[in-house]
Amino acid sequence: MTQPEDGGGSNRELYALLHMKDVATENFQRICEAYEILTDEYKRQIYDIYGMEGLASGLELGPKLNKVEEIKEELERLKRKREEEKKAAHFQPSGVILAQLSVPSFLAGHGIMRAMSMNSEIQSQISKNNAIAIGGTLAVKGSDGDAAANAVFRHQLSSVSSIEIMASAGLRGLIGVQTSRQLSRHANATMGLAVSLRDGSINLSNSWSRQLSTTSNANIELILGSDSSVAVGWRKKDQKMAAAGEIRIGTSAIGAFGRYTRRFSSKSHGRITGKIGSNALELEIGGGRKISDFSTVKMLYTIGIQGIYWKLEFHRGAQKLVVPIFLSRHVNLGFAAGAFLIPTSLYFTLKSLVFKPYYRRREKQQALENMEQTRAQVQEAKAAAAKAQQLLQNVANRKRNKQLEINGLVIIEAVYGNPKVIKSIDNPEEKNDELASQMLDVTLPLNFLVSDSGQLKLHEGVKKSGIMGFCDPCPGETKKLYVKYTYGGNRYEVEVDDLQELILPQEEHRI
Repeated sequence: MTQPEDGGGSNRELYALLHMKDVATENFQRICEAYEILTDEYKRQIYDIYGMEGLASGLELGPKLNKVEEIKEELERLKRKREEEKKAAHFQPSGVILAQLSVPSFLAGHGIMRAMSMNSEIQSQISKNNAIAIGGTLAVKGSDGDAAANAVFRHQLSSVSSIEIMASAGLRGLIGVQTSRQLSRHANATMGLAVSLRDGSINLSNSWSRQLSTTSNANIELILGSDSSVAVGWRKKDQKMAAAGEIRIGTSAIGAFGRYTRRFSSKSHGRITGKIGSNALELEIGGGRKISDFSTVKMLYTIGIQGIYWKLEFHRGAQKLVVPIFLSRHVNLGFAAGAFLIPTSLYFTLKSLVFKPYYRRREKQQALENMEQTRAQVQEAKAAAAKAQQLLQNVANRKRNKQLEINGLVIIEAVYGNPKVIKSIDNPEEKNDELASQMLDVTLPLNFLVSDSGQLKLHEGVKKSGIMGFCDPCPGETKKLYVKYTYGGNRYEVEVDDLQELILPQEEHRI
């Protein structure tokens, strides 16, 4: 049989293979979900009453519920919570309180408060395509004060374009219109027109942005009016760091700025910012720490031609309190060094002696409480996983021996569970007997999943607790999978998140 000149036959074969791959992935996910439900009496009870809706609502994440009435009550609670979250998404308040303090003014007997301002805004999604934002600003400096009010109406013209009509009265009274459009998959453009209510001046603005990669984008901005300027900027952000930079040339000033933020962990980060130009020369160093699910504290140190500052920030949801503390107008080397080193040393001392031990004790106590609540559920799940592993044992051992003969993929050690417990595997001193129960040995089921060609693949988006021979050893906690394996006479190791894809072997895993 000859192949068509246009390659139609090969294309059809390719499409068929791709379709088969998609179907296989989908079936694999369904089998994992079905196995997880069938082997868990608690989840099976929820499924029998409410089907997949009950499981998708998050009931499996809570403590074990023995009675049908308890399950119904929990589902209703989760439904109410979801409705409240949906309403909150259509009504979003935000605000900033700024309190400027001055140490030199206080020492001179003129009071410590230099200036104060308060900004508040409420955004509301009034319909599918329309949104409105209303806000205001109050500012006081010495015996002078001012106020402003603003409103913005946004209409979604289509899936790729929108228009905003804005008006402001007070400090900078103006009316304006702005339209945005997605030019392509990776490019956007915005054009605006604003008229000042004070002097009637007109300002035109144009900006273009383009996504350079999955983690970076660049933009160009052009402003024509009483203070014309052109700016070129760049931004990059990934899980560990964020960076941004801009060069701006205008009729009144020329300058550039750069910012780099580094995440040390899921709760803390450091930041350095620099500004240079015709009217600015400034360096800012600092960092922040997340103290709860919705709250963050930051402290920044600034030195420049305007003097030396400390800046304290407290973020709670969309609300922010900012307290700049002016220390000195004169940049003295000794004073500048002391202003940086004293609070930095104090922070690290308190962190190591007070905060870190406190949070460790609190996290440990919460983990132990959660373990106590889910102990029976985990014991049942582990018993079911042990039975499943017994069924897999003969085939897994045969596959392992075959891979050993051909120097192929052999799983030496694999554990699944609490990341903190997994980290303590190589440090017996840090190992805790209570927390050790939050980990499950899954070496055998992974050897079972190794293909005859010496490969292993766990699909993205599928909870690993649903794999045959696995279970959830720590309900409600973050989970990871740690694997040590050999291939071709070399040793490898890798750690992945619960929903992350895993493909073995890979050269980047080599020790």
